[in-house]
Amino acid sequence: MDSLSDTLKKLKITAVDRTEDSLEGCLDCLLQALAQNNTETSEKIQASGILQLFASLLTPQSSCKAKVANIIAEVAKNEFMRIPCVDAGLISPLVQLLNSKDQEVLLQTGRALGNICYDSHEGRSAVDQAGGAQIVIDHLRSLCSLTDPDNEKLLTVFCGMLMNYSNENDSLQAQLINMGVIPTLVKLLGIHCQNAALTEMCLVAFGNLAELESSKEQFASTNIAEELVKLFKKQIEHDKREMIFEVLAPLAENDAIKLQLVEAGLVECLLEIVQQKVDSDKEDDITELKTGSDLMVLLLLGDESMQKLFEGGKGSVFQRVLSWIPSNNHQLQLAGALAIANFARNDGNCIHMVDNGIVEKLMDLLDRHVEDGNVTVQHAALSALRNLAIPVINKAKMLSAGVTEAVLKFLKSEMPPVQFKLLGTLRMLIDAQAEAAEQLGKNVKLVERLVEWCEAKDHAGVMGESNRLLSALIRHSKSKDVIKTIVQSGGIKHLVTMATSEHVIMQNEALVALALIAALELGTAEKDLESAKLVQILHRLLADERSAPEIKYNSMVLICALMGSESLHKEVQDLAFLDVVSKLRSHENKSVAQQASLTEQRLTVES
Repeated sequence: MDSLSDTLKKLKITAVDRTEDSLEGCLDCLLQALAQNNTETSEKIQASGILQLFASLLTPQSSCKAKVANIIAEVAKNEFMRIPCVDAGLISPLVQLLNSKDQEVLLQTGRALGNICYDSHEGRSAVDQAGGAQIVIDHLRSLCSLTDPDNEKLLTVFCGMLMNYSNENDSLQAQLINMGVIPTLVKLLGIHCQNAALTEMCLVAFGNLAELESSKEQFASTNIAEELVKLFKKQIEHDKREMIFEVLAPLAENDAIKLQLVEAGLVECLLEIVQQKVDSDKEDDITELKTGSDLMVLLLLGDESMQKLFEGGKGSVFQRVLSWIPSNNHQLQLAGALAIANFARNDGNCIHMVDNGIVEKLMDLLDRHVEDGNVTVQHAALSALRNLAIPVINKAKMLSAGVTEAVLKFLKSEMPPVQFKLLGTLRMLIDAQAEAAEQLGKNVKLVERLVEWCEAKDHAGVMGESNRLLSALIRHSKSKDVIKTIVQSGGIKHLVTMATSEHVIMQNEALVALALIAALELGTAEKDLESAKLVQILHRLLADERSAPEIKYNSMVLICALMGSESLHKEVQDLAFLDVVSKLRSHENKSVAQQASLTEQRLTVES
């Protein structure tokens, strides 16, 4: 290390004198010392103050510029050296050297800038201000088609530099996207797919850029899908496939790219992986099975890609996915159920699947997960059943297949996601199905659980769905027995609260249910309606200019229905309803205006 001190002293003198030979010798000594002990040598270089002199050795005229850039690249491998390199004013001359025609100079300069930018805000900022990124992208474009080893090495370094420059920095990534880096990198991947190092660099760059929403459109306008699938088919190693998966997942969030990936044959690759890995207990294989089947489900989230794979229910992909549901592998059961839920996004598909026995498969799957089952599988299977129950024609078929009984087995679940889907499935099933609604509405265990969930303040979704199902049981059954069960279980106050919801659809559903209660079982519900302050709430809804026309209309219908109760009638009289109602006679909505006239007559007669 003494000789290193001597070299540094000598270098200070020769750097000023520009004695070429001794300068070259000193730089060689430094490179040798860095190769032997990078950290210690870098510390000595920093302490010597020599960094400031390097700027003058990086001029285009300097014969040793490549060696100096190499030294900077080596010292900048140390985190503590990156800011000193910026402070020594090295970025601007390095960026100037990017205009050189000499391949070795470009290589070492790219390395130096890439290492200074690694995890360094100051480094990136300085390169940004000096305009380094655009020059590098221009190089990538012009050198893209050359496949000789030296050129590929240079392209790899430049890709690495851009990656270090923009990693986890949204604004710099957006800058690269605006400079058109994406089509260039896709082209690179296509031409240099035989070069492992360059391919890997491109993949990491794609992974970074694909996280940005603004990148998706640019990616969609290239043939990235085709290139990635081509590359994927060639890979045998788990790590390499994992890298490609990391790019595919964010890209596949874009519907246009989903379709391109399907057309490029990704699904066939994924199905093959599933087949190969399904019985393996090796950790890598389990990971790959999960990643592959998750990606498959993601591709089905796009309407066009999903319909293409469904192929009228005859598609081989659809058939393969069906076979996952009875499998003994939880991951495949989950992916299978989620895939069915995604296929069940339009009436035609739903009707076809129900007619072809999918409901029984899903019920069998749920049955296997009743006792301490897998929550994600329960949630996915219930999601699929809920979607399948949307077309009117499917409801009766699913009810007679015993879906309600299968779903009710999960009433004891303490998992909010399962509760949420269970409620949604039941609500879909009883829509306009009076008999089923009555049967469920008289199920005391169910109604008591709904009332309990109506208070689940930590889980807004569960709370909302419970309220909606309570209301639906009354609206679709129009049954006195159902109303009595709900009153006895303490459900009335929740329906009254639901009438004040921020969602018009829920307010409406509550008011219609309350009007049916008032028409069919007013005596039974009277006390609960009173203590829930229904009359005051209706007054507020009618007086509020922001209330939707249908809310005003249904509130007035309900007021008229409440007149049959002495105590509620008295509350109506005490609250000057006539004033509010008479104003609504001139409402722009005809139905509201007519109902206001009728309600006014009723209030006048009864007063």
